[in-house]
Amino acid sequence: MSRGKLIFIVIVLVLAGVIAWRLIGTGGTDQDRRGAGGGTEAPIPVTVVQATTEDVPLYLTALGTVQALNTVTVSAQVSGQLQSVNFAEGEEVKKGDLIAQIDPRSYQAALDQALAKKKQDEAQLAASRSTLKRYEDLIEKKFVSAQDLENQRQTVRQQEAQIAGDAAAVNDARTKLSFTKVIAPIDGLAGIRQVDVGNLLQANGSAIVVLTQTRPLNVIFNLPQQDMSKVREADATPLKVTALSRQDSTPIAEGELKVIDNSIDTTTATFKLKAEFPNADRKLWPGQFVNVRLGVGTIRDGVVVPATGVQQGPDGEYAWVVQGDSTVKMQKVETASAVEGGGVLVISGLAAGDRVVTEGQFRLKTGSKVSPMAPGEVAAPTPVPQGESKRGERGRR
Repeated sequence: MSRGKLIFIVIVLVLAGVIAWRLIGTGGTDQDRRGAGGGTEAPIPVTVVQATTEDVPLYLTALGTVQALNTVTVSAQVSGQLQSVNFAEGEEVKKGDLIAQIDPRSYQAALDQALAKKKQDEAQLAASRSTLKRYEDLIEKKFVSAQDLENQRQTVRQQEAQIAGDAAAVNDARTKLSFTKVIAPIDGLAGIRQVDVGNLLQANGSAIVVLTQTRPLNVIFNLPQQDMSKVREADATPLKVTALSRQDSTPIAEGELKVIDNSIDTTTATFKLKAEFPNADRKLWPGQFVNVRLGVGTIRDGVVVPATGVQQGPDGEYAWVVQGDSTVKMQKVETASAVEGGGVLVISGLAAGDRVVTEGQFRLKTGSKVSPMAPGEVAAPTPVPQGESKRGERGRR
């Protein structure tokens, strides 16, 4: 036998010995493990919670936009130089407060002229009426003709009409003079001033400030058309609406539903609603986005389970239910809405008292043996057979 073959045989024998030694040290481990369990898998530890019953308020949720109850752009109604601004930006303005003053001198002069013209025409009318009275006395004595009498009557009528026109001119001049005092038409917050003192304002073209009424105000939101019947058939009147923070969904304000729009938007299949909020503390602000929760009723003795107990599968929602022999089965369920506190309302598939798995579902399959635990409970460590521990120590050595 050649030297090369001899070396090859020796190497093969050494490798075979090493493999045999490793097998002796660790061999039979899997078999021993299977034997320790009696040929069955150990129960799977899972968290289990019983389904309960409670009165569950039903809510519809949407994204809403806060809208001022009234928004008015205060503009000049007459032309003239702006003499003063009598409001502070960002502060509350009451209805009837003086917003600004426009130079009134030319409008005061126009009013004085109208009053003088009216007095002049009233004097002429008084003279014409006196002449008419004399003509009526002289006609009986035939000192004046019937034509002269009729002409005088027409003169009196014309002057009476002229007096009426003068009165209208006086009212017009007085109204224009009053427009030089710009008055707040509503209660509201004054925005940023849009013109400075000394500028020449144009009638119906120069904005001075925008007033926004924020107490109360509205929230506009949309719901899918399939929710129309829930809103219209709700028992409570009016329906309560809650505005929630967009960040953490904490309640901001409480209000009431005021209007359901009279049509459904065909492009989005939604309908518009308007709720009114007192907003006494001004936590809502025009233009703000909020989450809206509309209460449409209450389900009495509804079945409630933790939201983590309901899973979403290809065929819909389901839950793992623990049976009397500590095995689990997959139960198809149907939910209606979320419940405060992290629960969910189940309208079919579960009954009160059913034990639902809320944690550890990823290892389950129908018929799996489980070890139910209460929420917060930690599973005890699985004991290691003594023989397996010793073999493991030999393997490590």
